[in-house]
Amino acid sequence: MLFSDYGLAEAGKTVASEVLEIDVYFSPNSPEPPPNLGLLGRFAQTRALFEPYRNAVILDQILDCLGKLIAVRQALRREANRQNQKLETAREPKLWILTPTASQRIIASIEGKLKPQWEEGVYFMTETLRTALVVIHQLPETNETLWLRILGKGGTQARAIDELEALPPNHPFKARTLELLYNLSRNLEVTNSPIEEDRTLIMRLAPLYQQDRQLAMEQGIEQGIEQGIEQGIEQGIEQGRQVEGVSLILRLLTRRMGAIPADLVEQIRQLPIETLENLGEALLDFQNEADLVNWLEQDR
Repeated sequence: MLFSDYGLAEAGKTVASEVLEIDVYFSPNSPEPPPNLGLLGRFAQTRALFEPYRNAVILDQILDCLGKLIAVRQALRREANRQNQKLETAREPKLWILTPTASQRIIASIEGKLKPQWEEGVYFMTETLRTALVVIHQLPETNETLWLRILGKGGTQARAIDELEALPPNHPFKARTLELLYNLSRNLEVTNSPIEEDRTLIMRLAPLYQQDRQLAMEQGIEQGIEQGIEQGIEQGIEQGRQVEGVSLILRLLTRRMGAIPADLVEQIRQLPIETLENLGEALLDFQNEADLVNWLEQDR
């Protein structure tokens, strides 16, 4: 080895790989961006990895995210090779790193560049890497960026929640976003000693979430009673009880194990009132999300 006089040279050295966990991996089923999601919807036009950070991202975290992107691309290419196909560049995933703030040093270190057709605050790395750093506090405060600014901190997040609160009650994403935010805030309260900023978020979201749940319950009862005119008042009130039961079960589960994935929430929403009552008793013995998944599987 020509390097032997200068250090230790190892031929064929293997590198132990670790299991990489992606925060959100999204595969669209339509070429059109999701309606009403603005800038976030544009991110979701292609297969994508989303890596959100609660605090300002550092360079090591960016490199970790790039490692996940490379691992996913390699897996997709292996799959394409097994099928004797070529993985088109357009089908390769993009990486969106979401951070409340980022220093100019960090942005310069990744050579992040703004693009004319994209909002301020979205810094793209070289085209080959298919990666962008989204600095939430630099995003313009418009309807297009609302669903991203909710993930910010301090005044940026507070103003976004004001906008969320002002949306009409029947907005397609208002109730779900409040539920996700409230679950996040409760998770912060349970798993950590929340800092003052997190306490403020928890106190801010709690009444909004409760108001939304109360409105949903009232609407459920009203809808049930209206249907009950034709189908029987008793059945109508039962539907109202089902809406209220779902809300109670979700609160109990959140208190016990933190944020509940959206797919499990949807399964719970579909349960009849008798099954919800059984779940209310069973969840007292749950230790983690796997227990909930197993119980729902057994109930099918």
